[in-house]
Amino acid sequence: MDFTRDEGQDAVAEVVVSLLEREPARDIELWPSLVETGLLSLALPERFGGDGMGLPEVSVMLTELATDAVAVPALPTLGFGLLPLLASLPDSVAERVYPEVAKGAVLTAALSEPANPFVVKPETIAVSDGDAVRITGHKVAVPYAEQARWLLIPTNSGIALVDSGAAGLTLTPSPVSGGIPECTVRLDRVEVPVEQLLSGGLGELHRLAVASIGATADGLLKGALVLTAEHLRTRRQFNRPLAEFQAVAQQIADVYVVSRTLHAAAVSASWALAQADSTPSHQERIDDDLDVLAYTVASELPAAMQKCHHLHGGLGVDVTHPMHRYFSQAKDIARWLGGASLRLDRLGARCSST
Repeated sequence: MDFTRDEGQDAVAEVVVSLLEREPARDIELWPSLVETGLLSLALPERFGGDGMGLPEVSVMLTELATDAVAVPALPTLGFGLLPLLASLPDSVAERVYPEVAKGAVLTAALSEPANPFVVKPETIAVSDGDAVRITGHKVAVPYAEQARWLLIPTNSGIALVDSGAAGLTLTPSPVSGGIPECTVRLDRVEVPVEQLLSGGLGELHRLAVASIGATADGLLKGALVLTAEHLRTRRQFNRPLAEFQAVAQQIADVYVVSRTLHAAAVSASWALAQADSTPSHQERIDDDLDVLAYTVASELPAAMQKCHHLHGGLGVDVTHPMHRYFSQAKDIARWLGGASLRLDRLGARCSST
């Protein structure tokens, strides 16, 4: 296993870093500039004008954006939307969707139902009626739902690709920690063409979503760690840099350990998922890695961010200081995963079954 970035991944990282160096925006205002770089096309098939890349390159992009706590819909559009669609979207639908994604159209996925994060058996119902399918259900914590052009809706019969303007679709904004908007989504006999109901695919959607969240978490903690270390190096108390105090040094060392652990878990899971190996042993390894990654993000990331926040003192709660962006995004993605308790239960169930 070689987790070293290849030339393609390095090129993606360089484009993102260059963009962030010249553009001051760190919210949705950065999205048009991101579109202009062509990064939204990197995973599109070449016959649709894309670069034919995949999860490793998308993961690098998400990590580099998260290192500056950029709040744009790259995670839901690429990690929750485009990557899961690549293997199953019919050409007749892809011809409409993919060019729009390259131009900046937002995709997202409704991964959770009430009291059921990353729902395994959706209670959302899809009923076939000739050339159409009617969908009824209730989804929660759907990121960028109001901004999305299409939503991936897991149902009892597969994943439906739903137009955001469809009749019977209701979007209600939800309170969030920071700059990533969410909605509760209700579907009342929402009609989609039968070719937009993709059979199966829920397991792969969950795998790609967890891997993409892991890549984002890796970048968030890396960026927060750099920010905090610089603060401790330059901030002085009793005529000494804060970094020289033993208790402070111990806490930042703990954050560093978590950061390295999270990085290893994220890169390992992404690498495993990207391999063209369908053997049962490799598929089991993928799910093991992803369960470990999900638990690490849900349990360790918020606690590490809290330490960084604490080490910043009063600066950490100043809205003009970037630390709050890292902390709020970390809390949101940990919540999307269902929290530490749920992820520990799922990891324990996997361990007990092997």
